[in-house]
Amino acid sequence: MAKDIDGSAGVPQFYGKELRYQREAAGLTLEKLLEGSYYGVPMLSAIEHGARRMPQDLAVHVDRKLGTDFFVRRCEEVREAQSKGHAAFFASIAEAEVRARTINQWSGTLIPGLLQTPAYARAVIQATHPLDTPEEVQAKIDARQERAAKLLADPKKPECWVVLHESVIRHPLLEPAEMAEQLDHIAALVRSRRVVLQILPWNAATRPISEMPLLLLDFDDEPPLLYTEGAYHGQTIDDPGLVKQYRNTYDRLRAAALPPEVSLALLEKAAEEFRHGQHHP
Repeated sequence: MAKDIDGSAGVPQFYGKELRYQREAAGLTLEKLLEGSYYGVPMLSAIEHGARRMPQDLAVHVDRKLGTDFFVRRCEEVREAQSKGHAAFFASIAEAEVRARTINQWSGTLIPGLLQTPAYARAVIQATHPLDTPEEVQAKIDARQERAAKLLADPKKPECWVVLHESVIRHPLLEPAEMAEQLDHIAALVRSRRVVLQILPWNAATRPISEMPLLLLDFDDEPPLLYTEGAYHGQTIDDPGLVKQYRNTYDRLRAAALPPEVSLALLEKAAEEFRHGQHHP
């Protein structure tokens, strides 16, 4: 017997319960509903239980099979609600992160949003979106700070492991004092054991596999996800084979990086150099 879904537990559960109701009313199994799509049963089952957001193309497929327009409208509503302060292409990942067991991240160009101070976030946003109003910039900064607070509030979950290229901490986006504060902020998260940090040395032989940022999410009872992005676009990948390939790439970067304790010492030394005007790129 299928486990009942509590549609009052939240918006994802409400829509998941409606999906199951409509599917069963049409006399379709999960497999039958998915025929003609590129998605698998675990994904649709997770959506029915409120554990995953329905992608737009799957919503179109489901509405077509069920003769409804409910799920496309639902996707648009959720995307609009969740993208406030975040880029629309990042909304589904912001939603998924709160359910993650582990977050593994690599960045070779910027300090990731999860670790940014407000000053660093402002510099990144103003560089990539120079026409944003002050109110729009502040909304994006607030969204990043709220995301970090939400994810790092629990002392144990999700487990966060971040690998940064050495150039990220050597080449400042801020004035020296503010850059020192940014590095101090990361060091505090590391010392509190909330984040594990490794720094990839500038001369590590990993250039061919280190061009794109990687964000890997693992869950207790969902398939893993990979997210990567540029300044104006993002891509979420849930194909198990591709996720595994990118995980291998991340593992090679992590293996080439300095050990956590050495990385922390390097980070704190860089912070001191910025603080005392001794920084040399």
